[in-house]
Amino acid sequence: MRILYIDIDSCRPDHLGCYGYHRNTSPNIDAISAHAMKFRQCYASDAPCLPSRTAMYSGRFGIQTGVVGHGGTAANPKNEGASRGFTDTFVEQGLARQLQKLGMHTAMISPFGQRHAAHWFYAGFNEIHNTGQEGMESAEVVAPVVDRWMQTNAAKDDWFLHINYWDPHTPYRAPENYPNPFADDPLPAWLEEPDVLARHQKMTGPHTALDVGMYGAAPSSTSEQDFPRHPWSLTSSDELRRMIDGYDTGIRYVDDQVGRIVAQLKAAGIYDETVIIISADHGENQGELGIYGEHGTADVGTCRIPLIIKWPGSSIGENTALHYNLDLAPTLMEMLDGETCPIWDGQSYAPTLREDSPATGRDEVVISQCAHVCQRSVRWDNWIYLRTYHDGFHLFPQEMLYDLAADPHEQNDLAPQNPDVCREGAWRLARWHDAQMQKMATHSSDVTDPLWTVMQEGGPHHARLTKPGEPGSTEAFKRYLDRLETTGRADGAAQLREKYLT
Repeated sequence: MRILYIDIDSCRPDHLGCYGYHRNTSPNIDAISAHAMKFRQCYASDAPCLPSRTAMYSGRFGIQTGVVGHGGTAANPKNEGASRGFTDTFVEQGLARQLQKLGMHTAMISPFGQRHAAHWFYAGFNEIHNTGQEGMESAEVVAPVVDRWMQTNAAKDDWFLHINYWDPHTPYRAPENYPNPFADDPLPAWLEEPDVLARHQKMTGPHTALDVGMYGAAPSSTSEQDFPRHPWSLTSSDELRRMIDGYDTGIRYVDDQVGRIVAQLKAAGIYDETVIIISADHGENQGELGIYGEHGTADVGTCRIPLIIKWPGSSIGENTALHYNLDLAPTLMEMLDGETCPIWDGQSYAPTLREDSPATGRDEVVISQCAHVCQRSVRWDNWIYLRTYHDGFHLFPQEMLYDLAADPHEQNDLAPQNPDVCREGAWRLARWHDAQMQKMATHSSDVTDPLWTVMQEGGPHHARLTKPGEPGSTEAFKRYLDRLETTGRADGAAQLREKYLT
């Protein structure tokens, strides 16, 4: 069996043609999807990048592994203490190791472990090809490495290859000589409604419309000239267009590489018999909750991901049930007649992939974010209920509620008008949390919810009141308040000052 896992960083499904997007961003992915099972409601259990990929390869929620953030204690796995043997849980019970036990040669083309100092990401891999730019590389840097691997290994049997592409991740970096395919295409219709951008320009917090560069203009290490496709402040509809065009061009640029790989598989005579999985670590908010070009919340924009599986001899179509990214681990094991690790939190959806089997899924999914905000959310029926513990300076209320059938881009918070639905959402979160803590007490030497570790250590890594290395200093935060006041957002500055400095 040959399995190719194509991991497109920050790729939201509704910007792919096969998920209904009006722009031609993904002709090669669409062609694969026509002969595959497409999952419409798959979610990263933990966002963003480091928590998501840790959950996927461990088969476990971040609350269990301890990896829920991008800095501090919660950017590392929980210490296993006296129960740790000669190796650790990631080595012995991670997905890659289980594939090795089935006789598969595991290979990865990705700089991700170095980018996040995440040694456990490589556990169970025979080969690791670090493309060397810590996630800032464009697809033309990745392509020669893929070409060499394919030339040497494609025709061999029993391999699993993970390829990581970065172009849809901010800052958008497809080469300048690559033409914009979408210059004459309209934007998503909802973004062109007359009041949307104006409302978003009044919001506070990193990666909002006027602060796409996080807390203002371009970061000091970059400039407009470095990334001409990526605006740092959406001051006009033209800049909004540049933002969406830059993102979509990144997807199209990666799609070209997918077409290149398909051609290589066909040239080797193995395309029809190769499993191809196309997915992402997380999505990308492009206006959802007023955030642009970031994966910073526990919502649909950030946590919903594409999942396309072409499995030879298996079902073709689409599945609309709810799934997690971490459900992939037990699914692969079942499809390969392997064993599922009892410690995994994932549930197999292998029956969905098998001919004439009923579609399977979950009644709800709980999604978490502790790198830009501290939030947990629950998605069920048409609802998503978000509970915020640290607002990341966005002034989010404690509870938010959205009807995704009527409002898929999360613009109209219905929490005040629907206390009964909010109570149900809070109950669902509490029920999930109780189950996780009970499991933790049984399987872990550490019974701490890492969300509260993040809170104790000063809040999410990308939204701390004081900078690491500057204990007690709030000068950077005060400079951001000054920026809010000079860009027409004095009311927001006053609210943040009262909330965080008094």
